[in-house]
Amino acid sequence: MGAGREDDQLAAQREQTEESGEPESEIVWGRHAVLEALQGERDVNKVWILRGLEDQGLAGRIRRMAREKNAIVQEVERAKLNALAPASHQGVVASLSAASYADFDALIEEARGAQLPLLLILDGLEDPHNLGALIRTAGAAGAQGVVIPRRRAVGLTGTVAKAAAGALEHVPVARTTNLAQALDALKKAGFWVVGAHQDAQKLAYDVDLTGPLAIVVGAEGPGLSRLTLEKCDLLVKFPISGAVPSLNASVAGGLLLFEVVRQRAATS
Repeated sequence: MGAGREDDQLAAQREQTEESGEPESEIVWGRHAVLEALQGERDVNKVWILRGLEDQGLAGRIRRMAREKNAIVQEVERAKLNALAPASHQGVVASLSAASYADFDALIEEARGAQLPLLLILDGLEDPHNLGALIRTAGAAGAQGVVIPRRRAVGLTGTVAKAAAGALEHVPVARTTNLAQALDALKKAGFWVVGAHQDAQKLAYDVDLTGPLAIVVGAEGPGLSRLTLEKCDLLVKFPISGAVPSLNASVAGGLLLFEVVRQRAATS
């Protein structure tokens, strides 16, 4: 009996990893439980609904509320729901974030009001350890917050919270459905958008990083997306002297954040 329960949990974790990419988010199931989650403060990553389930009553309310909260809604077969939820799910399962997200517009306003405005923007980061490390580093560097995309990127999972080592209690993390538009909003608010890119023409040491900044770091493999590159006001890099051609995302982000700290300290 215990082994069967463990097998159910492993199957649920495997299925959630395939579907959401967030194996350590909290899973809730059942119509009332999912509806309560949607009415709460925590962010709902995704809602899986049984294909063909009637669009009325609680199921209809869940669909509408999920879309209003910008959660991903996916209709699936019963077998998928059975793998996600180890108990009776009534045709509805949801994935909740490990922590609450900050409001993006409010985060911009808070940063603008700071003496030294600094935000960290992450483009498509998929490794939860890197995300957690960067959130912690951003907090240590005095950044007012971190911005991540909603899709094709890791969210605030349990692994991220552990890697951040308590920093999530102090560093707001906002999530945006359109990173390009978010960068436009930051530029309009007076931020200089600086991206870390291995093919940049300028070294981070040689540019002025003392003004209001939005530092952008890309994914572990592909780096910054084409659209993000186009939105950056400036691209910078660090010199590489060894055979390895690039830095780990969390290392590159940490170096750039603390180059900002160094320059600001030198001019204060």
